[in-house]
Amino acid sequence: MLKRIKIYRLLFTFLIVLVSLGSKSQNLSVGISSLEDYYRRNQLLGLIDSTVSFTIRPLSLNNLLLNEYNRTGDNNYLVRKVDSSKIIFSVLPLEWKQRYNSHHPYGRNDGIMIPSKGYQTIISGGIYFKAGIFNIQLRPEYLFAENNDFIEYPANYNGNDVPQRFGDKAFQDFSWGQSRIGLNFGPISLALSNENLWWGPGLKNSILLSNTAPGFKHITLNTTKPIKSYIGSFETQIVVANLESSGFLYTDLNDKRYFTALTFNYQPKLFPGIFFGITRSFQTYSKNLKTFSDYIPLFRPYQKIKDKNQDNSGSDNNDQLTSVYIRWLLKKAHAEIYYEYGKNDNSFNLRDFFLSPQHSRAYLFGVRKLIFLNKSDKEYLEIGVEVTQLSQSIDRVLRGAGSWYIHSQILQGHTNRGEVLGAGIGPGGNLQTLNINWNKGFKSLGLQFERYEHQADFYDANFSSPINNGQWIDLGLAAISNWDYKRFLLNSKLEIIRSANYQWMSGFNNLPKKNVTNLNMEVGITYLF
Repeated sequence: MLKRIKIYRLLFTFLIVLVSLGSKSQNLSVGISSLEDYYRRNQLLGLIDSTVSFTIRPLSLNNLLLNEYNRTGDNNYLVRKVDSSKIIFSVLPLEWKQRYNSHHPYGRNDGIMIPSKGYQTIISGGIYFKAGIFNIQLRPEYLFAENNDFIEYPANYNGNDVPQRFGDKAFQDFSWGQSRIGLNFGPISLALSNENLWWGPGLKNSILLSNTAPGFKHITLNTTKPIKSYIGSFETQIVVANLESSGFLYTDLNDKRYFTALTFNYQPKLFPGIFFGITRSFQTYSKNLKTFSDYIPLFRPYQKIKDKNQDNSGSDNNDQLTSVYIRWLLKKAHAEIYYEYGKNDNSFNLRDFFLSPQHSRAYLFGVRKLIFLNKSDKEYLEIGVEVTQLSQSIDRVLRGAGSWYIHSQILQGHTNRGEVLGAGIGPGGNLQTLNINWNKGFKSLGLQFERYEHQADFYDANFSSPINNGQWIDLGLAAISNWDYKRFLLNSKLEIIRSANYQWMSGFNNLPKKNVTNLNMEVGITYLF
C-alpha cells in the first residue's frame, strides 16, 4: 500500500513539474467558445500577424500574435509564445455547450451535435503534451440529445445520408472529438487526427469543409504557420481519411468511403493582406481503389477531356468538389472582404466552362467592417454580411447539375456520420446573414438577422405549382452574447425562427400551408485552466 502511495506521489510530482514547464494549448479547435472569431477580429485591428490567412483551421496558436502584443496577460487566453525545446503539459479548456429547440431541429457548425428537437448538450475537455517534435492533444467529446419527435417530411428529401432524425430514442455519443497525435518539423506537421477542419474564408459557411458534421479520423500533412518566401507566404493542408455513415439511411451499404482533399493559399508579397486559395476533394468507395492515382487523385486534370480516369461521358467512381477563394484583409480600414466559388461537376473542356461557367456552381461572399467607438479601450461596432448560394443556377433548365453534396454513385454524398461536411445549410440551401455587434475585447453583444431557404433544388424538382406549394423559408432574429469573467468564457444565443411553409406542408397529404415558430436557445461555458 505504501509503495503504491509513493508511486502516486512521484507521478503527481512529475505532472506538477511538467505543468510548471508548460503553457497553454498550441491548437485552437474549430468552434471553441467564439475564440476563433475573437482572434480574427484582432487581426482586423492590427493585433494579429497579417500573414495568417484564417482560411485553414484549426489554427496553430504559437507565433500567432505580433511581438508587441505577446504578453501573458491582456486577455490573450490560449496564445503564448513557447520555446519549442521545452516540455509542455497543460490542461485544455473544459467546455460545456447546451442547445434547446422548441419545435424542430435547428443549428449549424456544431460538430458532434445532431439535428434534434428538445435539449442536447456537449461536454469536452482534455490535455495537451509536447516534447520535442512530438505532441499529443486528447480532447474527447460527450453528447446527449433528447431527440424528441417532430413532424418530418415523409421521404429523404436531402438525397444523401443526412437523416432528418437520428432514430426514435434519446441519442448519446462519445467520440475522440478534437484529438490528435502529431510530429512537428519546423512549420510542417504530420498527424493522425479526429479534429474538425474548416477550409475557406467564410464565417457562417464553408463550401467544402466546416464543423457541421462531427470530426473524422484522418491523416494530415499541413503547415502550422505561414511559410514566408521572397515572393510571398504560403499555407497548405493535405488530408486522407475514411468517412462514416449515419447508420440510419443506406444501412445496406457496408463499403467504407475513402476521402482525400487538398487546400493551398498564397499571399503575394507585393499585395499584403490579399489571400488567394484553392481547395479540392475526392471521395470514392474503398473497393474502387486500385492504382496510385486512385489513392492520390488530387492532381488529376480539371478538364474531363484530359482525365484518363473518366469515360466518354465524363463519369467515374469519384465524387469530386473544388473551390477557389480570395480574402482581402484591409487592416487600415479594419475591414475584410471575402469570396468563394465552387464547382461540384468539372467542365468537359475550356469551351464548356466559358459557355456555361455557372453550371454546378456554388458561392459565398461576405464583408465585415469594424468601427471604433473608443480606440483606447478597443471598443468598436462590428457590421458583417454574408451570403451563401448552393442551389442550382438557371443553367439547370438546359442541363441539370444535381445538388451540392449529392452524388449518383457515392450514395452517402459529401457527409460524415449523417451530416454534411461542407456548408451546414445543406444541399440546395441558400442563406443570407446580417450581424451587428458591439465588441470590447472578447466581450460582445449583438443581433443577427438571417433568411434560410431549405433545399431549393428539391423544391424546384418536385413542386410544379409554386402557387399551391410554397418554399420552406426560415426568417430568424437572434440576440447573441460573448462574455469573459476571470478564467470563464460565456456565450449565449436566443433566436426566434419563423418557418414559412415548414416542411413544404402543402406538398403532401393535401395539407394546407403551415407556418410555425421555433425557439432556438444556446448556452456555452468554458473554463480556461
